[in-house]
Amino acid sequence: MTRIAHPVVTTDVEIDAAIANAAIEPLRRVVAAAYDRAADEIAIRFSNGVQLRIPRLLLQGLQDAAPSQLARIEIEGPGTGLVWPILGVAHYVPGLMAGLFGTRRWMAEIGRRGGTSRTDAKAAAARANGAKGGRPRKVTAKVKRTTKNVRKSG
Repeated sequence: MTRIAHPVVTTDVEIDAAIANAAIEPLRRVVAAAYDRAADEIAIRFSNGVQLRIPRLLLQGLQDAAPSQLARIEIEGPGTGLVWPILGVAHYVPGLMAGLFGTRRWMAEIGRRGGTSRTDAKAAAARANGAKGGRPRKVTAKVKRTTKNVRKSG
C-alpha cells in the first residue's frame, strides 16, 4: 500500500500563535443561566461577561413548561451545555449561539410559524392584492423602447 504525503497547511508559528491566543482569550463558557419570568426568556451569562437572552418559546422542549420547571437550569460540561433535568431537555450552548434552538424539524417549524404571522400591514396587502393574497407586486415603470432611443455602440 502506497502512502500519500499530505502537505502541512498549518505552520508551527501559526500553532504557537493559536496557543498564545487561547491563553489570552479562554473558551467562552457559561457561568450562569436563569429563567427571566417577566421577559419569558432564558438568560445566559458567559465567563467574559457577555449575556445572551433567548425567548423561551424558541427553545425546543420548553414551550409547555411551567415557570418553576424553567427556573431549574443546570450547567453541564465545561459550561457548554444547559439542562432542564425536570423536563429532560438539554441544549448545546455553541448551537444556541449559532441560532440553533432545536432539531432540524423544530427549526423548520419555527420558520413556518414566522411565515404565517398576521399583522395589519400583511392583511392590508392581501386585500389590496385581491383574492391572490400575499404581498402586492412591485410597481415598475414600463419604458417603451424604440430604435430612436437606443444608441449604437462603436
